[in-house]
Amino acid sequence: MKKFLQSNLNSLIINLFLLIFLLIAIQNNHEKKIIKLFNIETIELPISFITGVSFIAGSFCGNFVFTILNFKKQAKE
Repeated sequence: MKKFLQSNLNSLIINLFLLIFLLIAIQNNHEKKIIKLFNIETIELPISFITGVSFIAGSFCGNFVFTILNFKKQAKE
């Protein structure tokens, strides 16, 4: 269990660092788009922010699923 928490905590810290770096890096970006989700429109967001947050969310979710599957595999052994 300790290894499970440590792996997810490391992933969270790295992804938060990437998010902070992303927020600092896109401050002068002028290309903006609106996202439509379930007939709701968001404010105009920079394209790099949308793709960056999608990458970071996918990275965190992928690591979380991988550690769950790995933890279940080790529990069976």
